[in-house]
Amino acid sequence: MNRLVAAERALRSAAPHQVVDALREVLCSQYAARDVELLMADYGLTVLQPVSDSPHIPDPLPVHGSPAGRAFGAQEPFLEDRDGLTRVHLPVTVRGDRLGVLSVTVPSAAASGELLAELDELARALGHEVVVAERDTDVFTRARRRDRLTLAAEMQWQLLPARSCSGAQYALGAQLEPAYAVFGDNFDWSVSADRLILYVTNGMGEGIEASLLTNLGLNALRNARRAGIPIADQAALADQAIYAHYRGAAYLSVLLLDLELSTGRLQVVDAGSPRMLRVRDRSVTPVPFEQQLPLGMFEETDYIPQQFTLRPGDRLVFVSDGVYGVAAPGGEEYGERALNRAITSAGLLPAPEVPGAVLRQLTGHRGRPEPDDDALVVCVDWFGKQPAP
Repeated sequence: MNRLVAAERALRSAAPHQVVDALREVLCSQYAARDVELLMADYGLTVLQPVSDSPHIPDPLPVHGSPAGRAFGAQEPFLEDRDGLTRVHLPVTVRGDRLGVLSVTVPSAAASGELLAELDELARALGHEVVVAERDTDVFTRARRRDRLTLAAEMQWQLLPARSCSGAQYALGAQLEPAYAVFGDNFDWSVSADRLILYVTNGMGEGIEASLLTNLGLNALRNARRAGIPIADQAALADQAIYAHYRGAAYLSVLLLDLELSTGRLQVVDAGSPRMLRVRDRSVTPVPFEQQLPLGMFEETDYIPQQFTLRPGDRLVFVSDGVYGVAAPGGEEYGERALNRAITSAGLLPAPEVPGAVLRQLTGHRGRPEPDDDALVVCVDWFGKQPAP
């Protein structure tokens, strides 16, 4: 049997908690690998942590400043040669969602182009198996955690679709802070053959109450979206669900977007405070919308979508008030000018890396690592209609 086929079969047939062990066994027996390790990116996207059931887990590696981190950031294999051995670091990514890095050590004499191509293929297959296995085991979820999550953060992260996604016509990425203690800010997206629907949520309140409110609102939006209802009606139905439960005592600020991928036509319902900025020809411009009532503030609110059209190459950046309202130790707010500089300085980065770059600059302004409020950044690139192959 072809060794690549054998390795893929071993992945598919392994028990959920033994996926990495099954791959390690095949790579050692069929590829002469000396060491095999899967490193998962943590929730804060700051470290890569080994997947292991052993009580003696190796120390995590920094995303910025390590060979494995270079493969993760560039989304390209990175090789280290030392003492006759080659350590190959390969990104583990599923449909644009960056999960981590597969690191495989082989004899340098065996590190041929054919071997590297097969390892790259196995890294992609591993990513798909990890996504499936996570339904049935906590092994990979635990490896994402540098620290323990608060209960509110646990609830919020379970809502998320992923942290990045890409297709021929678009790429997007998002990041939340504080990653291990987030309250109510959230994001959600869904992609079909011709549309990208995105929600950017700025939650109200703190702790469990904020998380419960966001859970109710987001699931109401998903329920309406999955019934094929337009975004204005999605907002109206979610508004009714939140008002029915809280009677106006709590409400949810959400920006709803419906992007037609082939044309760039964008419909937006601005039900609250998350802001949108457009990057076009290296210029950052706030996109003002007619602000409508947050979801759940009053009974039976009607929502009206606004429309505009993107150009190929446009970038959209969405931020919650935990970004533009942050104060420095001296009291100066982060503000629009500083935010524009941060977005401009990340102009050459791919969409999945932009949120982290903006949040790192925000940390520098804040002067301390942990924010007082949730901070959410979402970035969407629209490339335009792609020619048929």
